[in-house]
Amino acid sequence: MKALGWEQPDVVLFSGDAYVDHPSFGAAVIGRSLQAAGYKVAIVPQPNWQDDLRDFRKFEIPRLFFGVSAGAMDSMVNHYTANRRRRSDDAYTPGARHGARPDYPTIVYSEILRTLYPDTPIVAGGIEASLRRLSHYDYWQDRLRPSIITECKADMIVYGMGEKPVVEIARRLESGEDISDIKDLMQSTVTVPADLAPQSADKNNIILHSFEDCLKSKRCQAENFKHIEQQSNRMHGATLWQRHGEIFVKVNPMLPPMTTDDVDASFDLPYTRLPHPRYFGKTIPAYEMIRHSVCMHRGCFGGCAFCTISAHQGKFIASRSKKSILEEARKITSMPDFKGYISDLGGPSANMWGMKGKDTAICAKCLRPSCLHPAVCPNLNTDHSPLIDIYRSVDAIPGIKKSFIGSGVRYDLSMHRTGDKSTDAANRRYNEELIEKHVSGRLKVAPEHTEDAVLKLMRKPSFSLFYDFRKIFEGVNRRCGMKQQLIPYFISSHPGCHEADMAELAVKTKELNMHLEQVQDFTPTPMTLATEIYYTGIHPYTGEKVYCATRPEEKLAQRQYFFWYDHTYRQSIIRSLQRIHRPDLIAALFPNSYTKHRK
Repeated sequence: MKALGWEQPDVVLFSGDAYVDHPSFGAAVIGRSLQAAGYKVAIVPQPNWQDDLRDFRKFEIPRLFFGVSAGAMDSMVNHYTANRRRRSDDAYTPGARHGARPDYPTIVYSEILRTLYPDTPIVAGGIEASLRRLSHYDYWQDRLRPSIITECKADMIVYGMGEKPVVEIARRLESGEDISDIKDLMQSTVTVPADLAPQSADKNNIILHSFEDCLKSKRCQAENFKHIEQQSNRMHGATLWQRHGEIFVKVNPMLPPMTTDDVDASFDLPYTRLPHPRYFGKTIPAYEMIRHSVCMHRGCFGGCAFCTISAHQGKFIASRSKKSILEEARKITSMPDFKGYISDLGGPSANMWGMKGKDTAICAKCLRPSCLHPAVCPNLNTDHSPLIDIYRSVDAIPGIKKSFIGSGVRYDLSMHRTGDKSTDAANRRYNEELIEKHVSGRLKVAPEHTEDAVLKLMRKPSFSLFYDFRKIFEGVNRRCGMKQQLIPYFISSHPGCHEADMAELAVKTKELNMHLEQVQDFTPTPMTLATEIYYTGIHPYTGEKVYCATRPEEKLAQRQYFFWYDHTYRQSIIRSLQRIHRPDLIAALFPNSYTKHRK
């Protein structure tokens, strides 16, 4: 501030993450967006909340507002494992040091700021605030919590991707509006007195079950989620209202999908692409993962039951232009540590760039949470030829030896048969070029499970498609004389998954000669279908009851099947299969042990 001759910043942002001036980090995107709109922005990364609070006094009172974000992850996901054990590291902190942020920073930071500066507007955003914008199940406290806006001291929450809303807030405050009067901003969550809420629902307003009713009835919470997900995925959604005691929480609709010009404008801001100099000599693991990568789009139409991407970024793909992507790739080549390899040309899903509905009028009316499940939407343009062109164009840039695809590939999308000869040929070519030219020895895919009943609840395709893709993968490797690995991701204890399902998974992956590495126990995170089923035991769309492994011993019993090849787990697995009366699976996994047992 002194060097720039500022007397006062317009906005001060507090973030739970270290500051990295890169388009993959939220504080940088919001700060640069405000700066581009003409505002003076100061950023306080990872403020100390346990001392005399000097970090919160650093820039004193901003002219317009304070911004608060927990960071790029929900703090509880960041801090705790699926077994609710405290993690020993933090990928968004220099040196991976843990303890640089509190649990629920959105609440902690905003309470401190409200105490110190009672009259200054506070706007919260980021993943934590975004996905907790209505009543939600908190796995780490094992209870239903109200909207986070009722628990923190923020005046407003911006949910989703926040560049446009946050600039609009700055402009409206600058024009003289009071923060308490801004109740209609799209992609915001605010509180409203009960007498100002609508008395009945209509096509533009959906009144959810109250928080108090959800506390009494899990079915009410399940019914709410169906509306929340549908409206999050609509091109033009309705306003959601939920009563919390004497007030209503109002969630204004998500903005329409960003245009290519909008996305380019955000990614083309003058980022240094580097961590702040204050971290000199310290490694920030989250930055190391993406320092030489290019994100090509936002949004995901996969709609996986356990994923929060569409709840935050939306279902519709907002793609960057080819020009913007190539320009960022050129900037990477000038980085002093660049060795010629782009680590990822991807996005939330690697191969959705540029894809949308053939008839967007149909998309505008659509309530489907997934364009791929239970089958690929016939209105979806799945042509991968523009992606092939992007890959080839990036690889042609001087200084780039090779570009890799590090994001997960939706092979059900690239293998989909449309019946159009040109599109189907392009998609076959995409799979072959991907495997031949863009795999850094290992290609990540996410079948997530092998059993159809579980996959249906996950909103994932049949495992038979994995076999088909594996044949293509192995065929290309043979033809090109390569020995690359196909790395599948799997989840245990997902709602609807029984112990026998995990045993079947173990048998099928054993037959594929796989010793699994990329596995995880299902972790319920706010605002996903799977979490609502886990908490309520009810499928929000069908109203049917669903089995969920919720006790620690049930979850551990399922997880052990990932490691059937480890002698440590053998006897425990055999005992478990005996208990559920599946000697056939014992024979399939441990034929020698089974023969001995029978004798």
